[in-house]
Amino acid sequence: MNKTIAVIAAAAAVITFGTANAAPLPEAKPDDVGFSSQGLARLDNFFAREIAAKRVPGAVVAVARDGKLVHYKAYGMLDPDKGTPMPVDAIFALASMTKPMAAVAGLTLMEQGRLPLQAKLSNYYPGFADMKVGVTEANGSLKLEPQATPIFIHDLYRHTSGLMYGGRPDSSSPVARQYPDGTAPAIEGDTQAFIDRITKLPLAHQPSTEFEYGFSIDVLGAVVEKVSEQKLGDYLAANVWQPLGMKDATFHPTDAQRPRLARPFAKDPLTGKPQAIKLLDTPTKFDCGGACSFATVGDYIRFGQMLLNGGELDGQRILGPKTVHHMTTNHLGPEIKNNVANVEPHRAGFGFGLSVAVRTSEGLSSVPGNPGEFTWNGAYGTQFFCDPKERLVVVVGTAAPGELRKYYREQVQDIVYGAMTK
Repeated sequence: MNKTIAVIAAAAAVITFGTANAAPLPEAKPDDVGFSSQGLARLDNFFAREIAAKRVPGAVVAVARDGKLVHYKAYGMLDPDKGTPMPVDAIFALASMTKPMAAVAGLTLMEQGRLPLQAKLSNYYPGFADMKVGVTEANGSLKLEPQATPIFIHDLYRHTSGLMYGGRPDSSSPVARQYPDGTAPAIEGDTQAFIDRITKLPLAHQPSTEFEYGFSIDVLGAVVEKVSEQKLGDYLAANVWQPLGMKDATFHPTDAQRPRLARPFAKDPLTGKPQAIKLLDTPTKFDCGGACSFATVGDYIRFGQMLLNGGELDGQRILGPKTVHHMTTNHLGPEIKNNVANVEPHRAGFGFGLSVAVRTSEGLSSVPGNPGEFTWNGAYGTQFFCDPKERLVVVVGTAAPGELRKYYREQVQDIVYGAMTK
């Protein structure tokens, strides 16, 4: 045990950037941008404790303020079975952190006048027009009603389409049992097969009435493919990933990338039950915009910094600042039921923008931050948040697909804000 802690501490104490691992942003001393070095060292201590207790194999954490990297470290193991140390350029299965990138792809088309928010989804895939809304009767049976209003592209970005994921613990809807889980369609068939499958199901709610987390952004990715006449990954590579220098971002890891994939414990440390990240070893048949991409923490902090900068990084403009502002503003009006905190327990006080949760008020949330903070996470243990008021972007990668991932999200945010001195 002591040996493990020593190894972890040694790994955490030294960051060496070779040419292959150049820092993803310019570096600064913590004290120069309002952070305490001792405060940030609590991240090292926290992950040393968690790794020694065998609760998580390893992690990579990046913290940037004012566009400068103040913390960029790898902890623990990349692959717990092989005992491979975690490199800073480990590649993580991003799960739902794919969504903000797919949304940015959609917004680039919006800026070109090719994909307005008020376009009907059925303009692109007609099958959505005929979907019925499942209403639970008093006896528990499901009555199917027509849509009161159509599903708009806007509903996809903000999860108000009535589409959902199967098997989610945060949904009480009996419709959920009919839906597949998040990555099943991408493993089983192509984009058109996914659309055909999903349009045969009932909607969980009338469009534009309730935030229900689900396949909305996967469908948005399919619309991006239809409009751009490219696969989503090819469109993202040309318009987001390559311009931003996100060199490992992909939907399909190459043989050269595979040895850097971060892997979880075979058993969930909380329950002892088997766990896996299926996409690490199962190729997808279409580029699912809701869950199927991979990237390094360094790649994603460049993406977050681009958003924080109002759509530009290192002279490469991806979106206009007004578009980014619109994306990162709350789009759940008072007429829409807000279930964001059901998906993420510490997201009380948050609404939802165009694919990101947006903090709307002081207090309420269990983590510090400011109104205007925008954020989202991935079910396999990744997180990112941007706080425009503090000019802060934080990205964390772990391979922790169980409930423990929510604990890390909360703890990291507490430690980062606790380390600020101004």
